[in-house]
Amino acid sequence: MSDGGDDPKKPVAGTSTDPKPPSGSPTVDEGDGSGDGREGNDDLNAGRKPGEAKVAWLQKNDVDLPRNGASVEGPWFTGDLVVKAMYRGVSGYAVADGKQKWTLKLPADVCATPNTATADGKLVIGVKDGTTDRAKCSVLQMIDLNTGEAGWKKTIKKNGTWDFLSDIGLAISGDTVTVGRTGNANAYRVSDGKELFGNPEGNCKPFAFAGGAKLIAAASCRTDDVKNPQHQVQELDPVTGKAKWTYQPKRGWEVTKVYSVSPLVVRFDNEEKKQYGIAALTESGKLRSQLAPAQGDKLTADCGGRFAVFGTNLEGCSGVAADANTFYIATEDDSSGTARTNKVIAFDLNTGKPKWEAPAPAERVLKPLGMEGGDVLLYMRPKYDTAGALVTLPPTGGTPKTLLQHPASAGRIENGFFSSKVLYQDGRSYIFSKRVSASNDKEELEQSTMLVFTK
Repeated sequence: MSDGGDDPKKPVAGTSTDPKPPSGSPTVDEGDGSGDGREGNDDLNAGRKPGEAKVAWLQKNDVDLPRNGASVEGPWFTGDLVVKAMYRGVSGYAVADGKQKWTLKLPADVCATPNTATADGKLVIGVKDGTTDRAKCSVLQMIDLNTGEAGWKKTIKKNGTWDFLSDIGLAISGDTVTVGRTGNANAYRVSDGKELFGNPEGNCKPFAFAGGAKLIAAASCRTDDVKNPQHQVQELDPVTGKAKWTYQPKRGWEVTKVYSVSPLVVRFDNEEKKQYGIAALTESGKLRSQLAPAQGDKLTADCGGRFAVFGTNLEGCSGVAADANTFYIATEDDSSGTARTNKVIAFDLNTGKPKWEAPAPAERVLKPLGMEGGDVLLYMRPKYDTAGALVTLPPTGGTPKTLLQHPASAGRIENGFFSSKVLYQDGRSYIFSKRVSASNDKEELEQSTMLVFTK
């Protein structure tokens, strides 16, 4: 992604051998909106063919929502529960049969959630401080996902007059929850709510975080030119907030997404050049490689609708996977033929070069979900006449092998999810609606919100 005049020894992202990188932000799969709304008492397992998975349960929306609908946050898993948050409540369901085990009502809208909970099932979410249009996302609420009990609750401490809490991003690493927003950050202990650290001294301040196995921060440094920003990537100690290392990309390149925390794979965007790049960093924060996609390969990840340059959510992208030495990502759908199709590309994290590519079967689209037993786990999306499936590829590439073939009997419902997230956990696959909206109350309560398959 250098333009001849850049120092080739210090590129930020992309590569000088690929002068025209794929540009634009990650695409969001909007589905086709043809919600099905069939009766819940239909037996979705009737006529199941040999080798097809069975429908464990189908959940329909039971919440009366505002006119423009609501986004669904989660899901999070703990013990034998799957938990999701929507509108003004959080609910836990048994993974075996979908029965609601608990629900926690909230006084106002859920406005921020982290990607992961703590190892012992504690979660901290952001809740608005009122129900008017002017309400800020300023209240933190801890929840025990095992029981549904509300723990501590507190208002985020403002760091001075210019700390606007309209849009925050939360991330959990260890027993720490970080609260990022434009130019500001705080961190609290998940177990008891104690404030651990706030803005560091100095010119560069973290504004967004990715959690999980490590705590990664994106920091912005004060400069004299708004159009030529200076960002940094840091790994922070989750207890003290001190930086273990700092990686500084070249001026103009902003940290916008963390596709993987360990190994660390980061997306950088340059607004002025209308370019982006994906870089891998080492455990000690040195540049490991930059992805060098072949000419014409447009890479895509689903990072949700809230993608923004100063967005506060670094984590939560789906459609990517990584192991110690390889990063897996899909290309944008090619719709030039009779039906959409794409391919998955494996990049060597040590060189940034493609190792192999695996085309999706004819007229199908593949999307990486993560790693499963050393193999890459992928979702083969349904199409109008065929159900979806979970498939795996060995890390050496090859032909996809079916792990869980979703039944044709549920294909219409699976295909009808307007905007979905797919997960695989302990032998079950979950199709999870990310947004619920409808034109009237009756239709709203017929929206499928979670469809779960098992062997």
